[in-house]
Amino acid sequence: QVQLVESGGGLVQAGGSLRLSCAASGSILSINVMGWYRQAPGKQRELVAVITKGGSTNYEDSVKGRFTISRDNGKNTVYLEMNSLKAEDTAVYYCYADVVRVGERRGNDYWGQGTQVTVSS
Repeated sequence: QVQLVESGGGLVQAGGSLRLSCAASGSILSINVMGWYRQAPGKQRELVAVITKGGSTNYEDSVKGRFTISRDNGKNTVYLEMNSLKAEDTAVYYCYADVVRVGERRGNDYWGQGTQVTVSS
């Protein structure tokens, strides 16, 4: 069993900052890609940012230059630093990890429970 636990969401004014964290725990052998997705009301879930085990990153265009994804492989934790937040960043943010469990050869997708980020204009 693998669990992803997110923290750091909340309410912030436009232009402000938040930092999300997501810690993976359980019978983990290794974690390939980790990332963040978000889902706003009435919209589909979309990719925000992902980071590989080696540190390569990819961002959704609207967050480039404002958000920074990072990870601590020793702690199985991924972070999302969000700056210059806009009202349109309001959404539930979900942590994602491609985890290879102990005794397995291939990774499987795991998701956190989601954390609400609300940006007031």
